[in-house]
Amino acid sequence: MQLYSPKSFIFILLFFILATPLNANTIYNLIKIPNLEIYEINTKNKLKYFYAVRPFRLGTQKNIVCSNPNKKDLDAKYKIIHKNLSRYSYDYLRKINLKYIVMCKNLSISELYTAGIPDNVMKTLILDIKFNENYFERVIHHEVFHVMHLQHKEVFNEEEWIKFNNSNFKYAECSTCTKKISLEQYQETNGFFTEYSKSTASEDMAEVYSHIMYLDAEKIKQIQKSIQIKQFE
Repeated sequence: MQLYSPKSFIFILLFFILATPLNANTIYNLIKIPNLEIYEINTKNKLKYFYAVRPFRLGTQKNIVCSNPNKKDLDAKYKIIHKNLSRYSYDYLRKINLKYIVMCKNLSISELYTAGIPDNVMKTLILDIKFNENYFERVIHHEVFHVMHLQHKEVFNEEEWIKFNNSNFKYAECSTCTKKISLEQYQETNGFFTEYSKSTASEDMAEVYSHIMYLDAEKIKQIQKSIQIKQFE
């Protein structure tokens, strides 16, 4: 018994051929990033996860570059990303304007590798799933802070933050204008969690936030005992 006519078979075949480009075009219309496909969109906090199926370039100068990861790495890192981002409620994410997560590998901007690139206007966070394994889980929260900071700069006043440091301490002009890039946690914090904390005020805030989110309560208590922060004079 013939279940499908030849015309029906052709229609079904065309549907599956066209379905992927349609999804890709829809994603592009949402967040203006090409070459993406859906990884997971049915999450409790309504975050939508996409991944690169081919390398992409972004920016007016096309200086943001990222490549497509293999399935094994993607599946492994998605579990880590999802576990950490599931800590944020839908209401929290809505307030900071984060809705879409893009997973790719070897993310760079102007040929400088970076863990993530936030875009609060497009409600998007791009994450490099091949970023340093030692810090990968924590930098997820670091990048979430940048989304939050971009959305609520009036709350996170950098001039006020600077006043918590010693009066003779100076940040660099920008995070890429310094060699202070290590993410390894100091044994003696002395007001800064990492060397990267000393790059700029916004990176310092992000490092503090990421440590609070990532470390357990007991570890935070130990650090609090060792912190020596001098109010500006």
